[in-house]
Amino acid sequence: MINEMNLEVEELIEKNANDFQISKVFKKYIQGYVNSIDTSIDTNGGKDFFVQHTKVTDKFLISLYKYILRKNFGSYQPMSTSIPISIIALGSYGREQLCIYSDIDLLLLYEDVKGYNIKDIIQEFITLAWDCGLKLGSRVHELNDVAESVKEDITIKTAIIESRLIYGSKYLWFGYENVLSRIRKTDQLQFILEKKQEHMDRLLKYPLKMEPNIKDGYGGMREANMVFWIANVVFGVTRLRHLMDKEFTEEEYKKYRISLEYIFQVRNHLHNIAKKKLDTVNFDILPELSTKLGFKHTPRKTKETQAMNKIFESLHNIHFFTNILTKKFTRALEFKNQNYDLVRENRFKKNLFIYEGKIYTSYFNKPKTLTSFLKELISLPITVERFDQSYVYYASKTILPQKQTKEHKLLLRRLLFKESLYPIIKLLYNARIFESIFPITKKIINQPQFDGYHELPVDVHSIKTLKHLSSIKDEFVNELYESFDKTEQSIIKIATFFHDVGKGRITDHHIAGEKLFRNMAKGLSFKAEHTQVIAKLIRYHNMMSKVATSEDIYSEKVIRNFSGLVQNKKFLDMLFVLTYGDISAVGKNIYKSSTSTLLRELYHQTLYAFENTTLLTESSRRIAKINSIKKLKQYNDLPQILKKKITYIASNQIFLQLKAADILDLVLKAKEVETYTYKILNEKALTIRIIRKIPLNLGYLLGKLEFLDISVMNIFKLFDDKKCFEIQFTEKVDDGDLLHIEEIINASFDMSKKLTLKQPVILKNEVEVNCNHTSYLASMRINAINQKGLLAYITKIFDDFGVEIESAKLSLNKKRVRDLFLIEKNGNFSVNSEKIVEMICSND
Repeated sequence: MINEMNLEVEELIEKNANDFQISKVFKKYIQGYVNSIDTSIDTNGGKDFFVQHTKVTDKFLISLYKYILRKNFGSYQPMSTSIPISIIALGSYGREQLCIYSDIDLLLLYEDVKGYNIKDIIQEFITLAWDCGLKLGSRVHELNDVAESVKEDITIKTAIIESRLIYGSKYLWFGYENVLSRIRKTDQLQFILEKKQEHMDRLLKYPLKMEPNIKDGYGGMREANMVFWIANVVFGVTRLRHLMDKEFTEEEYKKYRISLEYIFQVRNHLHNIAKKKLDTVNFDILPELSTKLGFKHTPRKTKETQAMNKIFESLHNIHFFTNILTKKFTRALEFKNQNYDLVRENRFKKNLFIYEGKIYTSYFNKPKTLTSFLKELISLPITVERFDQSYVYYASKTILPQKQTKEHKLLLRRLLFKESLYPIIKLLYNARIFESIFPITKKIINQPQFDGYHELPVDVHSIKTLKHLSSIKDEFVNELYESFDKTEQSIIKIATFFHDVGKGRITDHHIAGEKLFRNMAKGLSFKAEHTQVIAKLIRYHNMMSKVATSEDIYSEKVIRNFSGLVQNKKFLDMLFVLTYGDISAVGKNIYKSSTSTLLRELYHQTLYAFENTTLLTESSRRIAKINSIKKLKQYNDLPQILKKKITYIASNQIFLQLKAADILDLVLKAKEVETYTYKILNEKALTIRIIRKIPLNLGYLLGKLEFLDISVMNIFKLFDDKKCFEIQFTEKVDDGDLLHIEEIINASFDMSKKLTLKQPVILKNEVEVNCNHTSYLASMRINAINQKGLLAYITKIFDDFGVEIESAKLSLNKKRVRDLFLIEKNGNFSVNSEKIVEMICSND
């Protein structure tokens, strides 16, 4: 291909063709090569493809450069090594890890020798390369300026330490190598500290998640690059493997290289499938990616699950190897003489040192048997919150038995009841011995979750739940947790840690998890009462969130069922704490104020059921709430007619959901309303409260607010044709948006305004109607794909049929909504329910 291209270019040169005609030929062959890559990746997808692609790119660039020289020198062209220009590959290109759509990083090195138009030649080369479709990331430096340029920016130093000569003056290259040697030895500590900080910032930006970034994220190619950069600067090696049997074993390096090779393959396929630079394994591309990687569906695992499982495993292996070595390579440079005194002062026992809550050891500390290692962990003070990489490496070398003995199991029970459980569990996971110590976790290791809700694989999510219990942000939940004794706190943490252990199996993970834990607890000699509570928490770990977010928590039937399940306040308190940890670990800001409000309301409704088993009916609770209102001091000052109106309020939900004082406050506000009034709250989350006497164009209001996600909407029928609307959103908005929201509210009292609402995709089997939800209410449930404008569309249809919504609860995640509508029994819904469902549902 390259020879054909060169011949075609040669023919055009003889015909005195211009640069544009020449560039078209280069571009044609470059594009032809890119189009042929698909087959070559399928057969040669990892490092070998990188090397092959790098060599082809080298040839294209050399051909371009030769053409520029031919154009400038004609028949008097000197040998390339005599021209003071060197074309040098940098970065991934220099490492021979060039991916299909990656930038081609070049250093065009020169010496400004009289007699050559060096700068013009370089500029023509860069322009032609871009015209041909090559995406260059080029730097142009004179040899004498390189050392100074490095001082300006750490990224320049990082790039040039991976330099590789492509073509040009070897004399210039030899001089450049001497400069490189000096640069590597200059400001080593500063370079290392800046690279480590850069690395930490990158991991915060791209943490491990269900859609991992395999280049810049956790365990990605940048981590592999970093350990090489540091090895290059500290030891002067040009290949990491040169340190094998000195700084790491052949087995450790082999495991790392196999994992890195797999990530190389994944990246190549990502670029090839997307036909552009793509480094995130997203759900849309995963089906094709898993096929390209050679996976097929099995009875137990989909091809997508198998692919993600191996991706996570590879990222963990790379992260473990690079993190350990980065610390090991730099410890001598970072260690200060005054630290010797700190070491002596903070010695915990032989080869163990604790400083500021972090435990350190020597990289040469001899590994212990599992028995001795578990005893050591149990003996650590509760002040230990972190483990240095030296200790993680030492832990990874623990001598594991073929089968755990009774002594091992008793030690594991003591470990699980240790007060500082989270840092120890994280240590075992980071040291890659987690599965060996807790065999029941085998199926959740690297287990992906494609539910569109969880942001983390199962194993990482499980450990994160413990982290959130070690620092509870919700004041109410923290009060519950602090009310438990140490044993009860341990019970909650153990249940939280193992709550998803049943995932990855065919059986429902709640049932499987309970069974797995009971078997493990028996082997670890747990007390029967502890086993019973933990197993029950595992079985029903997401029941509280499910009921709170998708059920009518003011329904007698719902509360009776839930209170019958939890049975007592102690278990309810424990379940609330576990629920907090579970939801918080799903992803950032998933546990919101709206979620907290719903959970607390369910909690209080359940407590009420425990204390007042005979007062659960709607009528009984309504009467009880009216009696509470009558006891308020303000009530006595009301006119008799207003007192009567309170008892005649049509909405039962107002008496079930609001406190007596809040109901009275609402009545007093409604009394003064002649048209409408509203209040906007924007503290933890946006809430809009409207009291109106004139009609409200609710479909228009919700349609205009569809850019916001609604969590709950309540509509209370009051008196004198007045209604109260309370719409709670999932998060707060910028203060600058409040004026716009006010304009929308005011415009919503113009009944002539219409919106063209797109019909959402809702299937008939995704709608469930119950005309006898309670004696006062009917209900409609929708479980469908999450779509903007869904609530507005349904509300408009209800308006057309004269259906009165009492309340709407909207539970959503990234993929699906689970909406519950409670509807007043005024005759319009039950009679027209089939027509309403027909209009709501899509024909597709």
